[in-house]
Amino acid sequence: MKFILRSPYFFLGVLLALLPVILLRDFTPANELRYLSIADEAMSHGDLFTFTNHGIAYADKPPLYFWIIMFGKWLLGSHYMWFLSLASLIPAFVVIHIMDKWVAKEINDLGRFTAKFMLMSTGLFLGLSVTLRMDMLMCMFITLSLCTFYKIYTGANNKLDTFLFPFYIFMALFSKGPIGLLIPLLSTIIFLYQKKRIKTVALYWGWKTWSVLLAGCLIWFTGVYIEDGIGYLSNLLLNQTIGRSVNSFHHKEPFYYYFVSFWYSLAPWSLLIAGVILSAFKKGIIKTDLERLFMVIIVVSFILLSCISSKLAVYLTPIFPFLVYLTILIMQRLTWNRWLALSVALPTVCLSLAFLLPLFPDSFVHFDLNNPILYVAIGLLSLSAWSALFLLYGKRKIEQSIIALATGIFISVFVAAWALPSLNPELGYADLCAVAKKVGDERHIYKYTAFGLKRADNMDVFLKHNVEIATSDSLQDDKYSPSILIIKNSDIKSQGSIRFLSTILKGKEVHTVGPYSVIVLTNDKQRK
Repeated sequence: MKFILRSPYFFLGVLLALLPVILLRDFTPANELRYLSIADEAMSHGDLFTFTNHGIAYADKPPLYFWIIMFGKWLLGSHYMWFLSLASLIPAFVVIHIMDKWVAKEINDLGRFTAKFMLMSTGLFLGLSVTLRMDMLMCMFITLSLCTFYKIYTGANNKLDTFLFPFYIFMALFSKGPIGLLIPLLSTIIFLYQKKRIKTVALYWGWKTWSVLLAGCLIWFTGVYIEDGIGYLSNLLLNQTIGRSVNSFHHKEPFYYYFVSFWYSLAPWSLLIAGVILSAFKKGIIKTDLERLFMVIIVVSFILLSCISSKLAVYLTPIFPFLVYLTILIMQRLTWNRWLALSVALPTVCLSLAFLLPLFPDSFVHFDLNNPILYVAIGLLSLSAWSALFLLYGKRKIEQSIIALATGIFISVFVAAWALPSLNPELGYADLCAVAKKVGDERHIYKYTAFGLKRADNMDVFLKHNVEIATSDSLQDDKYSPSILIIKNSDIKSQGSIRFLSTILKGKEVHTVGPYSVIVLTNDKQRK
């Protein structure tokens, strides 16, 4: 049993569970396809530090993640989901590995194994492990920096750690932005203040740390200035930092946003995490330096992110590891009780009823319930939840119950992922663009037009040509003929669109791809 708990088989098992998702999933239009388009544009311009999205400056994110995308395109010749997913999955595994080593002397083998399962199966953490975003990358560097701080604090460091501490912080900053610096800075200073060791702050935030940070930023900002001048640099330093912090033009949400998103972001363990940590805080049973540091990181990060105007649920990612591992640290001192069991039982009961979901097809918008693979996945999820309930109340084993439910989640993801080929037309644009490009090549039409599609301009990743965005008026003027029109089927059928589309599309060649249509736009003269 001990061999299994300490072996790398956990990571191998998770990798196998997520492999179908990595291999079969399409890029989502919202952000993933846009990142690919930005990287392609940078490569075509020969830029490394400044980015544009169809000619418009994109200073929202630092370069590191785009460098990974660009490297993948240079190495493999195209964008591949399996390669780019590794830039999220490997950091997720590193986070778990670092946290596991960090608490090795504080938590027994079963507790550490439970923590791994909890963190990896947490809804948003699991999702971000296979999503093309830079949040997991930043989370990894923040975790590494804080772990290195604790090594220096406890005297367990070596000479290299005093350099690695600022290096990790800069890499967090270079991954996502100022939060990568602010979370380690504020958390460590407040922890030292709480421990009445604030006078030792220079050991961590002295000349070496600031020299590394300033040197890294100087190279970065000099590259920005050389490539695109003071305008882009001003946008990067002012609009994307102060602007988004004080009065964001993107994702502006109220102060209490994370008090709401917490519950679904950390599902199915949010009740357990909140209950255990709040109870421990109230009863004053957070004793050790490690527990205090984790609590400081959680509270400081939560308040900091809540004060920033721009908010998304994924921005909480850096504190997920500390929430989960603090919960396990506290739980090992608790005995089985009704309220602790209930916090695990409530979400488990909900998942045990997953087999009833097909009875409510309206809850599966855009998904094909006729696919038997989804029924199998739902059934396995319900079965694992019933097993977890048996372990929880029949055997009174909370850790084993958590592991059983988390294992069921991984198995369900593995099975459900095999339905992705049939679902991809609903999720992304790859299949749609493949048909559009084929039709365009056959008709020798290399002009593409989109109407009513979200971020359709980023289809250039697949089409290798710019995509023009049409409006109702511009379509009526016939200014896009000849071209390949890409449109939603719902827009063709809607009463609001039928007045102008019925005449424009009459007699046109139409190819249906999932919820979309590819239409060959030619006027009568061109058809002849």
